[in-house]
Amino acid sequence: MKAVTELVLDKLMQRYMERVPDVQGILNAMIAEGIITNASDVENDHIAFRTMGVPLLGIQSLEKIFGHFGYQRRDYYYFEKKKLDAYWYAPPHPSMPRIFISELRVRELSTEAQSIIHSYTDEVTSDPIADIDLNTATDVDAFLHKPLWRLPKLADYLRLQAESEYAAWVIYNRYYLNHYTISVHNLPEGYNTIAQFNAFLKAKGFTLNKAGGEMKISKDGLLIQSSTVAEMLDATFADGDVHSISGSYVEFAERRLKPEYAHLTNGTVKREHRRDAFEAGNADKIFESTYSEQTSLRAG
Repeated sequence: MKAVTELVLDKLMQRYMERVPDVQGILNAMIAEGIITNASDVENDHIAFRTMGVPLLGIQSLEKIFGHFGYQRRDYYYFEKKKLDAYWYAPPHPSMPRIFISELRVRELSTEAQSIIHSYTDEVTSDPIADIDLNTATDVDAFLHKPLWRLPKLADYLRLQAESEYAAWVIYNRYYLNHYTISVHNLPEGYNTIAQFNAFLKAKGFTLNKAGGEMKISKDGLLIQSSTVAEMLDATFADGDVHSISGSYVEFAERRLKPEYAHLTNGTVKREHRRDAFEAGNADKIFESTYSEQTSLRAG
């Protein structure tokens, strides 16, 4: 099962890198700087998916894939203003990334927005996970990259965007990988804090999400995160209209040692010694990496 899980994760990353030029751009900059020698030197802290909270879909459906692979559901998070629920999932092996799945509370949107969303998602008449072979990596990969409903009309996308940028992102992008996360704390000295790595990224011309500040810091000070701003992509809608929309982005995480392990030296530190889980306050601002207020900061 581990081999299948790793293959699914590898295929996800392959398609994500093809779709998000910043990923390879950042890795190339890190190699040129001598921070890493190749992409495999980077630890993936976590990957994230966005979903619609409607019957047969949402978290309860998508999590079945990763539960089959041995991932375990952990803490629940609620984002009141963005109308989102989320859980994170611990991997079956420490070499694998954590997973974060969020879900839009569709029932809390306006009647018009709900109607638009259901006009698409109601095309799903059974739990789509039941139709795939979870033991076959190619089947899982194909599912995660196929449309679950028809291509949206531009007018519907824009109406949803006016009320919920999250809803607009999902209605077009479906289950595309929303982001992956570089574990900054495992990089060489001089680059192994978010402050240092952010400085490196900005010097190389990458645009950072400034919502809540470039560094998002947990209440206990042990989880520090940042992210790029999603690149704008030309998207073709149902009526042939082409419109620029936000794609995916790259996140960065610094997990500091838990107080009881503060005495450990670098050679003896393992993942379990560092701050685990997530922080709602941090994640709330990271979500905005695809929001227009942030994407407008990106040049070009």
